[in-house]
Amino acid sequence: MAILQVENLRKNFESLEVLKGISFSLEKGEALSIIGSSGSGKTTLLRCMNFLEMPSSGRIVVNTAAGEHVLYDDQNTKTLSESAIRKNRLHFGLVFQSFNLFPQYTALGNVTLAPRLQAKARPDYKERAAALSREIEERGMALLGQMGLADRAGYYPHQLSGGQQQRVAIARALALEPDILCFDEPTSALDPELTGEVLRVIRGLADKDTTMIIVTHEMTFAHDVSDQVIFMDGGNIVEQGPPAQVLENPREERTRQFLRGYTN
Repeated sequence: MAILQVENLRKNFESLEVLKGISFSLEKGEALSIIGSSGSGKTTLLRCMNFLEMPSSGRIVVNTAAGEHVLYDDQNTKTLSESAIRKNRLHFGLVFQSFNLFPQYTALGNVTLAPRLQAKARPDYKERAAALSREIEERGMALLGQMGLADRAGYYPHQLSGGQQQRVAIARALALEPDILCFDEPTSALDPELTGEVLRVIRGLADKDTTMIIVTHEMTFAHDVSDQVIFMDGGNIVEQGPPAQVLENPREERTRQFLRGYTN
């Protein structure tokens, strides 16, 4: 069974329909790249899945070892409480294109902030505070090490390069062990040299069968790292399939036009 099922997802901003019935599924361990022109709905799709925007209609289901979790279903969910939304978000980790690190915290502080807040909500927190704190710090250091940044744990964001900041952001997204890791054009704010740093990290995650959704404008990267590629245009999925099909031999004329006009 697919780890993620998105069915007929729609999003309206007043009279403007930005998502026009998006449906796809994702298997555990797969990497899905979403490509398309600016304004095609790619970022809005990610934001709806992460509940930074509330979908207008449709269905979002995550299947884990603990069972099926219906995160959104417009047939029986007209409004979601803030606590329900926070719980839904735990299934996803989101890496923003502009890093969004907290400037007042070190790299390690950014990675461990959410786990520390989550730990404080545990009923046994008072009894286990010291042990939990050690566990969270060790996990944070391990993630920074995975990103090649163990020696930058005590640095603040302004002391890090853009590529280093984005790698801290990836570690932060991984800290709560989400089912699905989402990237919103993770290299768009970086120069070409720093872009390579971040893409190598994402390739490494793909090699470890991390379940990922990547909105990207890097076509070669999408080809190399993805199990599936979706091409969006005007709020619709125009074409989806393996990267060799969508990027090398697209069936739809709109996809061919997009790729012809694209310089990677």
